[in-house]
Amino acid sequence: MSTTISSNRPGGGIKWRWPSVHPEGRKFLLIAGIVTLCFWLLGWEILGWLMLGVTAWVGAFFRDPVRVTPTGSDVVIAPADGLVTQIAEVAPPPEIAGPDGLADPLMLRVSIFMSVFDVHINRTPVAGTLRKLVYIPGKFLNADLDKASEENERQHFVVERADGVRIGFTQIAGLVARRIMPFVSMGTELQAGQRVGLIRFGSRVDVYLPAGTTPQVLLGQRTLAGETVVARIGRAEILDGVGQ
Repeated sequence: MSTTISSNRPGGGIKWRWPSVHPEGRKFLLIAGIVTLCFWLLGWEILGWLMLGVTAWVGAFFRDPVRVTPTGSDVVIAPADGLVTQIAEVAPPPEIAGPDGLADPLMLRVSIFMSVFDVHINRTPVAGTLRKLVYIPGKFLNADLDKASEENERQHFVVERADGVRIGFTQIAGLVARRIMPFVSMGTELQAGQRVGLIRFGSRVDVYLPAGTTPQVLLGQRTLAGETVVARIGRAEILDGVGQ
């Protein structure tokens, strides 16, 4: 995986480029493309146009754009593209609670909802060692519901930073999602913003912040995985905003 060093110092520039399609999505793109071609060859133009739209959507769904990740020592980066739909004080999930996981009895949870039009590649919020990776089969309720955190198919991650601080985050399947895929395994050394998994077709990601940390995002704000700063560890600054 190539890495580009970026900064906000004056000078230089960058050009926009088409995002690539993640390898996990190429087979779906190929299947959709073949079906589209078959419809056109059979002279079924209406179905051909419909499948052409489906093929374009499949390519867009599995797009994997390059992201520039801030490297500050205290930053927690968004693990998902989407809409911040909930910020709540909750107990961490029992599967990753306790002394070998997220030890705090109560933590702030930031929930990011991904629609079927968002990028679905998820990234780690911080650099560190992956201490826990727990997959749990479950239901497929609307991922925007609060109880989806406890009842839906989900996958928990706990990453321990070099200073011992642990950050947890959870991939949660939604109404249409039927597959959560990890790209990493326990013990992996992760870089902030590194790709760690994929959820197919609409879902949600929860981030659990350590004690004394307040989110730096607002309800209704959109985030970009690997780029948006969700919080700064140890900073308890309440933000207000205006929707306009």
